[in-house]
Amino acid sequence: MAASLSCSSNPTFTRVTVSPRSSLSPTVPHFLKFLATTPSHPFRPLTAGSRSSSFSFAAPRASAAAADDDKSSSTSTSFHGICYVVGDNIDTDQIIPAEYLTLVPSKPEEYEKLGSYALIGLPDSYTTRFVEPNETKTKYSIVIGGYNFGCGSSREHAPVALGAAGVAAVVAESYARIFFRNSVATGEVYPLESEGRICEECKTGDTVTIELGESRLINHTTGKEYRLKPIGDAGPVIEAGGIFDYARKTGMIPTISA
Repeated sequence: MAASLSCSSNPTFTRVTVSPRSSLSPTVPHFLKFLATTPSHPFRPLTAGSRSSSFSFAAPRASAAAADDDKSSSTSTSFHGICYVVGDNIDTDQIIPAEYLTLVPSKPEEYEKLGSYALIGLPDSYTTRFVEPNETKTKYSIVIGGYNFGCGSSREHAPVALGAAGVAAVVAESYARIFFRNSVATGEVYPLESEGRICEECKTGDTVTIELGESRLINHTTGKEYRLKPIGDAGPVIEAGGIFDYARKTGMIPTISA
């Protein structure tokens, strides 16, 4: 026995007829059919998940040179400095070994000390130290990596240590999901993706500039330019100083009164 369903009051459905399975025709649908419409306000999700961070910081610790003093958005932000180049599969234990996780980033003196240990876990094949002995800041404000940067454990200390050391951005071929998410949540560094293996064309000590608005990296030492993937909606979260500061700035959660 045929059953009739009318959904004319709802513009997102069409009228269809459901027949017994034995008499179904390939040309007659036996399910509700949605109209192929394009939403008037398409939703663009964040490029990283909105995982809550146990740390809250005011802003990325590395200095960003804004092109317009009245516009501090990531579209007008650029970073300029010398780069430190690493390879593939740089894990969080190489970025900050587990023995230093007892340091509490919310304490200024321990935050600074955490930066002094950034990338100290790299193997001996990296003959150039990222942070010199007895120093807390690095002279390399941009880290360039290869595939799967930030793999390993989910410690938030990894991007925090880089930010504490003075890193403005990491440019890698790809990231471990948790490192990318922690970078956005803490607001410490910009995790930017390259469209190729820049790590094979740049060398530690090269002078580079990152233009976020133009999604490109310029190597002034070699004269070459490289396309980067846009940071997307993660940019304003990092610019605000992390997920909690962004939520306060946009009114998602109340602002803490002094």
